[in-house]
Amino acid sequence: MSVRDIIILGTSSQQPTRTRNHGAYLVRWNDEGLLFDPGEGTQRQFIYANVAPTTVNRIFISHFHGDHCLGLGSMLMRLNLDKVTHPIHCYYPASGKKYFDRLRYGSSYHETITVIEHPVSEAGLVENNEHFKIEATFLEHGIENIGWRITEPDTRKFDEAKLRDFRVYGPSVRELIEKGKVSIQGKEVTLEEVSWIRPGDSIAIVIDTRYCQNAIDIARNARVLLCESTYLETHRDLAYQHFHLTAKQAAMIAKEANAKQLILTHYSARYLNLKEMETEAQAIFPNSFAAEDLRVFPFPKNE
Repeated sequence: MSVRDIIILGTSSQQPTRTRNHGAYLVRWNDEGLLFDPGEGTQRQFIYANVAPTTVNRIFISHFHGDHCLGLGSMLMRLNLDKVTHPIHCYYPASGKKYFDRLRYGSSYHETITVIEHPVSEAGLVENNEHFKIEATFLEHGIENIGWRITEPDTRKFDEAKLRDFRVYGPSVRELIEKGKVSIQGKEVTLEEVSWIRPGDSIAIVIDTRYCQNAIDIARNARVLLCESTYLETHRDLAYQHFHLTAKQAAMIAKEANAKQLILTHYSARYLNLKEMETEAQAIFPNSFAAEDLRVFPFPKNE
């Protein structure tokens, strides 16, 4: 089974601190590496996380404020230096194309990697392949900003005990898969009698927004919601003024969306004790966790 986890490379918001790097989040899933919002210093965080940057094959930029994209250029150059042969898919708001180009070509180097751009101008389905369905929505921030949802395909799982009971073995299993039914000793056995569908897991990424319906909708029934919580509720006025969320509001989104787990991140430098963030969120949504730099959240298959 391939590695499935969420690696927190950074948790700070506009400015890094002594203990928190600019935000960046790596999801290793279905033999792919999905990197979200690589802020300044992300390349170095890979070293501390003991993960090779070559793991990355998809990069998502929610918006082009510096703390969410200043690491993009150095990551692309690093992948170029490492001579990766797989394509690097980059997803970002189409309105920020000029910023993407400036970051990509911010210094002189001989580009050999294949970068496939996916500028997003409309909410909805962005891509659907054998590994993932990628969806986007627009959140409420000072500039155009995208919330992402990544969903793996549903898979059919066989009940080995039922296969034995119905005496479905070897080539008969293949026939059952291809035709949906098979005759065993004169008795018809259907695919539904011996198998079930495991719904694909989903991860929602909501970074930099006011509390809004689109944030709830993109996180609907998600296995994990990774969500900003820049402020505590005591500074809710600042959160609204700067188009951000409090930890309590992030928890309200998770609860309303019926998400299974909430991971908080993107903290203002004013907060030193992140336990306060976690406590505030858990009062609304108990399965909440305050992310810390280099923390790894397992993401095993939900059977």
